[in-house]
Amino acid sequence: MTDVLIVGSGPTGLTLACDLTLRGVAVRVLDQRAGPHRESRGKGLLPSSLEVFGRLGVAERLAAIGTRGVVLRKYFDGEHITDTPSGDGLLMAQWQVEEVLRARLAELGVRVEYEARVTGIAQDAQGVRAALADGRALRAGYLAGCDGGHSTTRRLLGIPFEGHTEEADTMVLGDVTAPGLSRDHWHQWFSSDGGGMMLCPIPGTEAFQLQASPERDEVGQPLPPSLEGFQRLFDRHARVPGIRLADPTWMAAWRVNVRMAARMREGRVFLAGDAAHVHPIAGGLGMNSGILDAIALARALAAALTGPARAGVLDSYEAVRLPAAAALLADTTERHARVLAAVREPGRGTEVGRD
Repeated sequence: MTDVLIVGSGPTGLTLACDLTLRGVAVRVLDQRAGPHRESRGKGLLPSSLEVFGRLGVAERLAAIGTRGVVLRKYFDGEHITDTPSGDGLLMAQWQVEEVLRARLAELGVRVEYEARVTGIAQDAQGVRAALADGRALRAGYLAGCDGGHSTTRRLLGIPFEGHTEEADTMVLGDVTAPGLSRDHWHQWFSSDGGGMMLCPIPGTEAFQLQASPERDEVGQPLPPSLEGFQRLFDRHARVPGIRLADPTWMAAWRVNVRMAARMREGRVFLAGDAAHVHPIAGGLGMNSGILDAIALARALAAALTGPARAGVLDSYEAVRLPAAAALLADTTERHARVLAAVREPGRGTEVGRD
């Protein structure tokens, strides 16, 4: 029988799967999508995550793809103000991180099972039964829900997702190309009206990740993201003639969510990553906090499966990571407020969220 069934193959689920497999634990990884995505999403690995990936045997592969020491080029009302060095992490797209982790997991003999949507979860003293949309039922000793902010696992368990969500979208995002724009910098254009746009080069590709304040309609409501809208925002904030954004491969809207699960364990089922907590993006802590959840959960599950003190070991995961999640929400909320204030001043920007 499978020891641990992992629902979700983002950075959290894949990190958990690799760590458990290296510890000799039998895992299966399910994902409801048809296959891997290529969306930049979270785009930075902090030193704590790189340390984890060193133990998993993928740090060198990630370093060969990512970029260190990217320079944040600051503009205000179209004028270049200053350049600021970034932190000591590794810049790369989330899909690139996932690609490396999937390859490592395949080397360990495990492959992600796609088009596997969980529709029911039941558990007893011996294990967990997961019902799938295609009619199958899978048994495992434990189940880990690493299936994102809209977690099916959390919903099936009936665990409250406490906190608040802002009513309106506060940002549009996308992956685009910008032929003719320098790829040597993370461009950050802010305007005296409080709006702005950023284009960050994704290493090893021709793409930039775009982040911008949304366009608004005649009554002030944010408009959905579109390539035409991205171009209008670029022309408004960057004021660089001759640059035409193109080839959008991902477009999304984002709003501030500050929420955490009321608990991260329900018997033999656990939550990790965005399934357990979502928060403002300031500081780039989202993907990295999920990776730390995964390592803590792997340690607890492996100890429970191989050691005598099962109950106490499993309790330790929530005892450590739930307070860490609460602190994370408070920290990122404060960082987000600092960033919003900083971008109204020439020469300042997202780096204040990393202080």
